Amino acid sequence: MSSEPKGILVVDLGAQYAQLIARRVRETNVWSKITPPALALEAAREMNLGGIILSGGPASVYAEDAPEVPKELLELGVPVLGICYGLQWMVQALGGTVSNASKREFGRTSITVARTTDLFDGVDGRTVVWMSHGDQVEKLPAGFVPYAHSETCPFAAIGQPEKGFFGVQFHPEVTHTVRGRELIQNFVWRVCELPGDWNAGSIIEREIERVHEIVGPQGEVVMGLSGGVDSSVAAVIVHKAIGDRLHCIFVDNGLLRKGERDAVRLLFGDHFHMDLTVVDASERFLERLAGITEPEAKRKIIGHEFVEVFRREAKRFQRADFLGQGTLYPDVIESVAAHGGSTAVIKSHHNVGGLPDDLEMELVEPLRELFKDEVRVIGRHMGLASAVVDRQPFPGPGLAVRCLGEITPERLAVLREADHIVTSEIEAAGAHEGLWQYFAVLLPVRSVGVMGDARTYEEACALRIVQSEDAMTADWVQLPKELLARISNRIINEVRGINRVVLDISTKPPGTIEWE
Repeated sequence: MSSEPKGILVVDLGAQYAQLIARRVRETNVWSKITPPALALEAAREMNLGGIILSGGPASVYAEDAPEVPKELLELGVPVLGICYGLQWMVQALGGTVSNASKREFGRTSITVARTTDLFDGVDGRTVVWMSHGDQVEKLPAGFVPYAHSETCPFAAIGQPEKGFFGVQFHPEVTHTVRGRELIQNFVWRVCELPGDWNAGSIIEREIERVHEIVGPQGEVVMGLSGGVDSSVAAVIVHKAIGDRLHCIFVDNGLLRKGERDAVRLLFGDHFHMDLTVVDASERFLERLAGITEPEAKRKIIGHEFVEVFRREAKRFQRADFLGQGTLYPDVIESVAAHGGSTAVIKSHHNVGGLPDDLEMELVEPLRELFKDEVRVIGRHMGLASAVVDRQPFPGPGLAVRCLGEITPERLAVLREADHIVTSEIEAAGAHEGLWQYFAVLLPVRSVGVMGDARTYEEACALRIVQSEDAMTADWVQLPKELLARISNRIINEVRGINRVVLDISTKPPGTIEWE
């Protein structure tokens, strides 16, 4: 695409952190994209290539099942940074040797920087990095020199500055590496000499152009609106691209939060003056979900019903051959093997994994390659209010994945009231600043309680309160005891059907943010 800026290609060699590498590059205002090794050479030749980062991975370069990386990547005339396994592959490909380390390194490790240029410009003396390796470089290829070492790893960082080839045995992308962001910034800005032109304005311009190219001069888009930040920003981008050829559909599936339907109608219909249709499909959705308790089955049913509603609504427009969605990069990563590689499927998202093969509508997803923080930045740039841009994420399947067990109108009403108490109390206390999500989960677990000297036997409510940067990882948050007590007291006293409130203190991983 003509509007694609010069950027970094991240080759995913099986790392836990490939997405984090790409995100760190984008934090330097430089475009990045991820590819598996099998497609790396094709991707490198197709994109406006400014440099390559080879990720880490669990394999050994001398093992039979080691990822096969095209050696031609080193012949494209652009700088290359190898991280952990990526370093070892580059060393072996260029004539050096890699062997099993006599002493493995895992966790925080102190390294000594010997050369304070290029990758380590401004990073001198000793610094702490995050190591995770059992193999290490034994002999350097011709022309390479050491840049840093640890007590047990003589080649913790190496480089061939004439060609712009560098490698680090540690992981600069994780926060545990104290100067890691500076190292990536040095590679992107100093070694690759990229201008840092990936910003809110360029993202918006690029995505508007992309929508123009996909939809054409006469095509119409049916856009699914949820009222969350993702679909809101996506709708504004599509509206800027094609104007009144965008037809927004808000589906009340009976799985919404309290007041959601009226808030969406007010914002998009009255404020943004978009063509908005509100469809009450709650009865249809709840009938399909009756008796269903398995999480994946819930998600797929909801995804199917969304598409069917959109298809029905699209028939009102002669040229509505396109379905708009607010799909994000993490949605894709969790739902499918996003880059043709071996990414594990964690769960399906209704806007990624639930679409049928006979959709008969081409997808328009202007946010598909973006992380949540990027979406919020461009939302602010386009003038969206903080109430929309900074709103906590709400899952596509809505309360269905927070109402564990059987979904009934009665249980949803209980959850809706409990959730409203959680969000309103946290926001009233100003405790939502810095939080990623905070919500209630209704558990199909009954316990004995005592209320008014009488025995109760009712369900439990879990509080899920987490902080995160991009939803790929998350940590639970301990709110002040007084605030938690007030939330618990209100739920138990005001919401009939709940007599116990518990706190979820699990991280992601191993848990997910949503319970289903």
